[in-house]
Amino acid sequence: MKITSAEFVKSAVDPSQCPKDGLPEIVLIGRSNVGKSSLINAFVNRKGLAKTSSQPGKTRTINFYLINNRFYLVDLPGFGYSNVPLSVKKSWEKMIEDYFECRDTLQGAFVILDPRRDAGDVEERLYRWIEAFGIPAVTVFTKTDKLSNNRLSARIAAIKKAIPVVEPVLFSAVTGQGKVLLGKKVAEVLEVKAPPANENA
Repeated sequence: MKITSAEFVKSAVDPSQCPKDGLPEIVLIGRSNVGKSSLINAFVNRKGLAKTSSQPGKTRTINFYLINNRFYLVDLPGFGYSNVPLSVKKSWEKMIEDYFECRDTLQGAFVILDPRRDAGDVEERLYRWIEAFGIPAVTVFTKTDKLSNNRLSARIAAIKKAIPVVEPVLFSAVTGQGKVLLGKKVAEVLEVKAPPANENA
């Protein structure tokens, strides 16, 4: 997939604030500090488009990025690891649940994982939840440059025992590994779920 344009459009904290143009959406979801913002910036070739932070849990809104004027990448607040009050975590969960339930423009979910961290009950529930909504799920392992090939293979094998990982994308915002494959996965999800484009439009 060739990226010709990318722009931040808006942030939302409830469905009423989400875009209403009917364009398809692909959501990025994962634990805090797994590198979602770095993935977005590397994927669209725009440094600083999505704000990165060393402080887990900084993203507290649903952020919409318009890509090629055809679809949105939607960055959800990260879960886990965040040193925030339980009440705030509950509000995040409600916001994300409401988004999934009301967005008929949602075409796919890209689950972003750090291969250095074990997958647990939270990730297992997340995959079941996405499946219950009937949304195609794609697994993306980020920060692959931080592990040797042998160590990365071993970590992915261990994670596959806990969650249903199939044909994952191995991605590094530092080296560019997996960028082309990620674009192909995005295109596949949009092609499968989105209605044919009107060539006369």
